[in-house]
Amino acid sequence: MKNNIRAYFITIMFTSISIISSGQTKPANPFGLVYRDAITENVPGKVNIHPVTYQLNGITIAANIYTPANYDKSKHYPTVVVAHPNGGVKEQVAGLYAQRLAESGYIAITADAAYQGASGGLPRNVDKPAFRIEDIRGMADFITQYAGVDTKQLGLLGICGGGGYSLKAAQTDKRFKAVATLSMFNSGVVRRNGFMNSGVATIQQRLKQASEARALEAAGGEVRYVGDAKMTDEEIAKLPFDLYREGFEYYGKTHAHPNSTFRYTMSSLLDLMEFDAASNMDLIDQPLLMMAGSKADSYYMTDSAFNLATGTKEKELFLIPGATHIQTYYVPEYVALAMNKLKAFFGKYLVVK
Repeated sequence: MKNNIRAYFITIMFTSISIISSGQTKPANPFGLVYRDAITENVPGKVNIHPVTYQLNGITIAANIYTPANYDKSKHYPTVVVAHPNGGVKEQVAGLYAQRLAESGYIAITADAAYQGASGGLPRNVDKPAFRIEDIRGMADFITQYAGVDTKQLGLLGICGGGGYSLKAAQTDKRFKAVATLSMFNSGVVRRNGFMNSGVATIQQRLKQASEARALEAAGGEVRYVGDAKMTDEEIAKLPFDLYREGFEYYGKTHAHPNSTFRYTMSSLLDLMEFDAASNMDLIDQPLLMMAGSKADSYYMTDSAFNLATGTKEKELFLIPGATHIQTYYVPEYVALAMNKLKAFFGKYLVVK
């Protein structure tokens, strides 16, 4: 019994980073950005950030568009859609990489997922794969209408859970001419089997709980959530995986944002647990770059999806030496290595004019 409880605990652990409370002090950055060297003001002639909102299936989506230095609306720029991690928001790692891409001459967009962050949608924190994939397509819909965007030079970068959803989006949406992932996280497989298969014994138990939660919602009752637990520093230190220990530090302390929470509706598990980001990988015929830390305990997910990508003639696996999963989000030397690879990759398939 103890082993089953522990396995269940590990299965949902990475969704339990709700030590970020709604009463947390708002980030000092005027744009709410919490990453290092973030833009603090829009200066003419430099990289600028443009907060925007748009409608997607009746829901208001909050996004940030990053434009390169000396941006000229009359010109045409290659553009990259950036999808954020599970529980993350556009002001964290997705914003960092979007800003770095803009510094390299690209227009970049990153948006909060529907039902999450500053975007609309009720109940809050619904986390269904179909919605996350639609979020990516919605970013493409909006940005391809934006002044200066070269619609024939559209790329996609997905980070962590956003990486898995980007793979699914690119399988069918051929507007994306080149696809990259960083520290890809296969949300469905982990929600079903647990990280490193640590929750296989509790699959049916959790499906029953999710079914009951949906029935309760349908009857007008309370919305049940996964991931509301709070943990002490001592408990965090005892977690079995780097991904979870470092995730608590990143999301709960060093890069905390009041809109970021790993809480999600329990009923979402009905959709999550049947999802696999690595299915139908042969449908990707675009150039593909998959990056992961050489020490990332989540690497097995990138490796599996990469090997299944048999439909593209141009694919590359890049391991960032010495990096763990979370460290690729913010450690300057690892971000620089990832960006150098992205610039070479997108520079080959999306031409900066």
